[in-house]
Amino acid sequence: MELLLLSNSATHGRPFLEHALDAVRDILRDVREVVFVPYALADHDGYTAKVRSALEPIGVSVVGAHTDPGVLGSAAAIFVGGGNTFRLVKALQVSGQLDVIRDRVRNGTPYLGSSAGTNLAGPSLRTSNDMPIVQPPSFETLGLVPFQLNPHYLDPDPESTHQGETRELRITEFLEENDVPVLGLREGTWLRRHADTLTLDGIPAGARLFRRGTAPEEIASGSDLSELLKITAAYDV
Repeated sequence: MELLLLSNSATHGRPFLEHALDAVRDILRDVREVVFVPYALADHDGYTAKVRSALEPIGVSVVGAHTDPGVLGSAAAIFVGGGNTFRLVKALQVSGQLDVIRDRVRNGTPYLGSSAGTNLAGPSLRTSNDMPIVQPPSFETLGLVPFQLNPHYLDPDPESTHQGETRELRITEFLEENDVPVLGLREGTWLRRHADTLTLDGIPAGARLFRRGTAPEEIASGSDLSELLKITAAYDV
């Protein structure tokens, strides 16, 4: 499989996707047209147009998956955008397109995901940060990697007086019920999978890896995380 899983597509002070364009160019190589899946936002046409403008400078055209029910079945590359993961998953499950995407990517079609699209690459949406604004038939996602992802990961602020839950606490609660590693991707970072090799890349902020029964581990950008591809996820245990 060829995967590029971005924590975020929008970065403060920079144009949409600009921070990751080199990585996008690398995974697409000779691909000249991408099918974009805009279902995580309500405005499908506007979202597709935004991605189209971002990819034009690297010579890639963009077709919205919402414009033709069959276009994913022949896609040269698939890009699933960010937004609300519950809305995205429901749309893909109800339409049957989740299975189409999974089949295409497992057979070599490059997959780009950002935020909700990155959540979609794991086995379940259980570690999404999003409010469940809709109810999908199930929490099942693509399972392109066997561990959980948490894009936009924010570290606890020791100076904060906010008494609500931190991202670390929510992931800890997930691990109390499930024995599955969770990789918290900080803003500006991404995962790149090429066959059986998995690498953390992006800005030096790196990521944080959570496992059941152990302290969180700092992962530096540039690290090889291929061992995570060999784990067996255990849910509701």
